Amino acid sequence: LLPGGGYAEYVTCPAEHALPIPAGLSLREAAALPETAFTVWSNVVMRGGLQPGERFLVHGGSSGIGTMAIQVARALGARAWATAGSAEKCAACSRLGATAINYREEDFVTLLRKAGGADLILDMVGGDYIARNIKCMADEGRLVMIAFLAGPKAEINFAQIMTRRLNVTGSTLRPQSDRAKAAIARELQDRLWPLIEAGTVRPQIDSTFPLAEAVESHRRMEGSSHIGKILLQVAAED
Repeated sequence: LLPGGGYAEYVTCPAEHALPIPAGLSLREAAALPETAFTVWSNVVMRGGLQPGERFLVHGGSSGIGTMAIQVARALGARAWATAGSAEKCAACSRLGATAINYREEDFVTLLRKAGGADLILDMVGGDYIARNIKCMADEGRLVMIAFLAGPKAEINFAQIMTRRLNVTGSTLRPQSDRAKAAIARELQDRLWPLIEAGTVRPQIDSTFPLAEAVESHRRMEGSSHIGKILLQVAAED
């Protein structure tokens, strides 16, 4: 896990932030893990406290974060829902075990409320999704924010948070201390790495670009058609 500067042939990081390649994975597959695994595990499990049998909703389900979150939730015995913006992306979420919701055609609030409400939501959209998330949460549900693609501001009714005992929280990785990141790394090696080595959780890779073509990788990401992680290949021997 790096605090930045990853578009390089060589980097340094605290030893406690480096993890072994899980057995059965290539270096290419392992490269898709660190940022995604740290983010998902620390927010879904350590902060969000997802439990077996709970209803879990992740927005952006076909992204690198989303595909990892679906698999982690399923591996922990939770029921997963995921929003995505196309039939192809919804199909990818479904293959991973989630009930897919095409947000262009369906209302996730209505669907989750019919199912009993979301016990935990992982959101990277923000904006008007914040108030909608609160509406679709089960009593004592948790909302964890990790990004604000639609903006960080929203008008919400705090009475709902009080009367239904909701928990709204969030985090980002970069500003956390080396000690905090090391604690996440230990959890990953102890609890997530065995799931990966057993084949229960696998990184989903969309495409790979040479480091010299990093700009093309950004165009791929900005095109919004990718599913899973986009990788940069540093050297031919990777």
